[in-house]
Amino acid sequence: MSAPERFPVARPSITELEERYVVDAIRSGWISSHGPYLREFEERFARRCGVDAAVSTGNGTVALHLALAAAGIGPGDEVIVPALTYVATANAVAYCGARAVCVDVLPQSWCVDPAAVRAAIGPRTRAVIAVDLYGHPADYPALRDLCHRHGLLLVADAAESFGATLDGHPTGSLADVTTFSFFGNKVITSGEGGCVTTSDDALADRMRLLRNQGMDPHRRYYFPVLGYNYRMTNLSAALLCAQLDRADEIIARRDRVITGYEEQLADEPALTRQPVLPGVRRGAWMAAFLVGAEGDATSRDALARALDRRGVETRPFFVPIPELPAHHDPAADCPVTTDLSRRGINLPTHAELGEAEVKTVVERVRAALAD
Repeated sequence: MSAPERFPVARPSITELEERYVVDAIRSGWISSHGPYLREFEERFARRCGVDAAVSTGNGTVALHLALAAAGIGPGDEVIVPALTYVATANAVAYCGARAVCVDVLPQSWCVDPAAVRAAIGPRTRAVIAVDLYGHPADYPALRDLCHRHGLLLVADAAESFGATLDGHPTGSLADVTTFSFFGNKVITSGEGGCVTTSDDALADRMRLLRNQGMDPHRRYYFPVLGYNYRMTNLSAALLCAQLDRADEIIARRDRVITGYEEQLADEPALTRQPVLPGVRRGAWMAAFLVGAEGDATSRDALARALDRRGVETRPFFVPIPELPAHHDPAADCPVTTDLSRRGINLPTHAELGEAEVKTVVERVRAALAD
């Protein structure tokens, strides 16, 4: 008996258009951190996000570090972050010599709880990083008001929410500064890549300076500050320009996949779909479900094992940041994060999945739940 067709949890959508742009960049000779595709990508991405500036980077993690470093975050400072996020959010804070203070998320959105942020603000707090978990924008109106009153920088980690909107406003424009990731499993990709968007011209200039080893833009090979090599290549930008050409198509296809799962699995009592608040158009990153009732710490992993045997790759939700050795904090009180982390699962989500493939995955989920 042959093994069932396997469905990977993620796969990039790459066509002849991406190949053509990348080949053009190669043939032009502009293969490193200068070139026309870089300029085009930054201009187009800024317009799409509705901001004045987009600063491309080598990946999403360094985008976060660059934004914090440009804002002057350093040793002795504290930055409030959600406990439920990918480790890069907290790592970027640590790179600055600052401390990530983890707070809980809301069960209604899975995003950082503004009330918990308010309670965590102290004399050393310099910034708040909100994360658009699984494509759902955080409560930026509440967070903006809070940060404005306390003089704090508001950073949006939109690694997972390209294409999302909040009250009609796109991610990239909802905070003082926003970071994106273009890793291979993201909505649009360059394999590795990132970007920072802002309408703060001074902050954008500072990020450009630091991104390029700290070299004075008006005096070659003079370095007035300690900088980093956080630049994107023209090859990566060429790939992203093609992805931007196809972005609406890619998002629509991924939306159909996620909606297909949610509609066809709506009658499964063991599964709870991702909540979406009024006014939110989530980014079509990953189909996300909770398995079992609140407090269930075993059913998610059992389902994942059963699906793996049936050829369906899944992802668990992130391990809470305070449970990780580099950021261990036994005093952190984040019960919602703990529960979501234990029960959350992602199903295969990418633009190449058609209706038939989604139906097959659904059938295998039903069979796995019946085990």
